[in-house]
Amino acid sequence: MIKRFDNIRLSVTEPEANLLKVAQKKLGGKIGYFKILKKSLDARDKRNIVWLYSVACSNGEEREPQPRFENISSPPTVAVIGGGPAGLFCAVRLIEHGFRPLIIERGGRVEERRLSCSEFFERRRLDTESNVQFGEGGAGAFSDGKLVTRTKDGLNRDVLSLFVRFGAPQDVLYLNKPHVGSDRLYDVLRALRAFVEANGGSYMFDTKVCGLGIEDGSLTSLTVQNVKSGQSQEIKVDCAVLAVGHSARDTYEMLAEAGVAMEPRDFAVGVRIEHPADAIGLAQYGEKYKLLPTADYSLVSHAHERTVFTFCMCPGGVVVPAASEEGGVVVNGMSLRARDGRNSNSALMVQMRREDFGASDLFAGVRFQRELERKAFLLGGSNYSAPCQLYGDFARDRLSQGFASVKPTYAAGTAFAPLAELLPRVAAEALKAAIPDMGKRLKGFDSSEALLTGVESRFSSPVKILRGQDLQSVTIKNLYPCGEGSGYSGGITSSAADGLNVAERIFARYSGV
Repeated sequence: MIKRFDNIRLSVTEPEANLLKVAQKKLGGKIGYFKILKKSLDARDKRNIVWLYSVACSNGEEREPQPRFENISSPPTVAVIGGGPAGLFCAVRLIEHGFRPLIIERGGRVEERRLSCSEFFERRRLDTESNVQFGEGGAGAFSDGKLVTRTKDGLNRDVLSLFVRFGAPQDVLYLNKPHVGSDRLYDVLRALRAFVEANGGSYMFDTKVCGLGIEDGSLTSLTVQNVKSGQSQEIKVDCAVLAVGHSARDTYEMLAEAGVAMEPRDFAVGVRIEHPADAIGLAQYGEKYKLLPTADYSLVSHAHERTVFTFCMCPGGVVVPAASEEGGVVVNGMSLRARDGRNSNSALMVQMRREDFGASDLFAGVRFQRELERKAFLLGGSNYSAPCQLYGDFARDRLSQGFASVKPTYAAGTAFAPLAELLPRVAAEALKAAIPDMGKRLKGFDSSEALLTGVESRFSSPVKILRGQDLQSVTIKNLYPCGEGSGYSGGITSSAADGLNVAERIFARYSGV
């Protein structure tokens, strides 16, 4: 019989193998089955930081239950538009139910995408179709692989299990703040692709959906174009999953022209803030920080009437050039599995409201984002360098003259610029109020030497593609909006879970369940 034991405490200097000894003592006999269920760090008392565990164990051997899926007898033709977390996990679940989905991705395979991103980072030559935003794995492939989510979707556990199945570290199943690392995501994506292709699924890379065939209010076909050759073709489909991500602005316009119902959304804009990783570790854990994983943080400030919050915090990570359009600068953040870089960074976001960019116009938010990105491009020197400023100078409205303890990690180069001229006035004012407020809770966060780099404009999609209770578009049947780009998730895990949810709904529809 399996028993569960919670709140097992190990000091940060104890080997994890001691868990077995503790569990054996609690169980009162030899252990035949043992599994870590949860692991988190309790750093409330910096003099006594401990790991907290929950474990399951038994005296006899136990067999882990394996998920079983009903197969559809006569699968329809399903296209999945977009190869990010939502689209890929939707495709995997469809395959588990016996479908043979076609994944259409405007960017390249992850191997090719690595090359195009390196070309941009090092030589500032932007491929507008294969970059940090577009390509196999979506924007999540260059964002550390954080699998933390605030949603309570019952499919989140399935997402973590699938990540492990395709090569992610086992600890993502039980860490309180799991992450894969962009380097490990590379291998996960290749393994996932191999599974799809070995089980009847297929991919069309470097291929953009540029038209919908609609008959009597239902989707019947897709017009696609190879972005390299320019050749177009029509693909007959029974249904399509729309998982295009939050940056497919041209696709949004095509969908609107085709009659797909959408509405504008609130979103946030801001900057990346960088500190020395050691300084964050010392502030969070005290002198024992070197014995622990690279420290993270999550902060919210209400010091201004606009909420300011940290997002996509990357311990030991780098600030990433994330533009997808010529003449624009966008920043993001990522870490490798080891999280051993000299700096830690986080997005520092200010909540925008529809009235800031025109609530009555569907694409006003898109234009608002694009304008910020173009201003950042100009302030950076019109060569994809990112504008940056030391926080102390930003707070005093003066131009920075040199770096201090924080050297920039943004690979395409930086240029000192007044960020108050880049950001909306309300956003700049909110940041000036929030950073010292956050410094009250995290010592050193408001260091005058912290580095701000802009602009972080792709926090979320500025539009929402409306779907009904059946998860189909409210105006075009057989079209299933899905994931972050459609406004139904935010981050890797919740997007992947939404993909699983849509796949289950499609299976139920066509199997008559």
